[in-house]
Amino acid sequence: MMKSERMRSVAAALLPLALILLAWETACRAGLVAPHLLPAPSAVLARLAELLPQGEFLHHLMQTLIRLVSGFAIALVAGVAIGLAASRAGGSLLEPVVRVLAPIPKIALYPAFVLIFGFDHASKIALVVADAIFPILLATFHGARAVEPKLLWSAWAAGAGRGRTLFTVVLPSALPSILTGCRIGLLIACVTVFLAEMISSSDGLGHLLIRAARSFRMVDMFVPLVLISSIGLLLNAGLLATRRRLLAGYGDQR
Repeated sequence: MMKSERMRSVAAALLPLALILLAWETACRAGLVAPHLLPAPSAVLARLAELLPQGEFLHHLMQTLIRLVSGFAIALVAGVAIGLAASRAGGSLLEPVVRVLAPIPKIALYPAFVLIFGFDHASKIALVVADAIFPILLATFHGARAVEPKLLWSAWAAGAGRGRTLFTVVLPSALPSILTGCRIGLLIACVTVFLAEMISSSDGLGHLLIRAARSFRMVDMFVPLVLISSIGLLLNAGLLATRRRLLAGYGDQR
């Protein structure tokens, strides 16, 4: 994709968000919405700029990022490894397990994770892994299963073993599907870590939201929401840039 086309694509994607924020700001300034119920975006951004340099706020932000990045990284490695292994085994073991576990709301498992891992990082990371792993695993599995058999036969005929074929043929062929699963898993990870911190935590952005809500500080309540959304957007943009670089030789991969 050319640079100008990419810029137009980014502008088109940001336009609806800009219109929503403009309508929100206009409604607040016109008095159509009570400020103590729904603060204006400008007030939220001003409060965010005020809080960001503060050490305590940065501590909460770092706790959320540690849990989010750690959980997503574990889900990525485990999801790709299990998906590739299951694709080579034919999927007879994976499909029954996924059918049973995937529909379960993973947040319902959080009390069990707290009992097993405690209230610190581990229980929240475990919840992120449990929620984010399924889209990555399934994307890897179906991407690997969709590899052309002729490619495998050619590799085997050239003397490549099954292990080498897995990393030189199957994994590169499944990469577009894996990266799509990663984008879905990343979005789920952002939501999950925030929910876990809202339910049971003494730090993190989710904790800040609950603490502000209990004292009816609406502007402070919206700051963590804006920040976790911005983190998700930035991570997604980074993943898209990585996708374009990795898939540069795959044709039209956007």
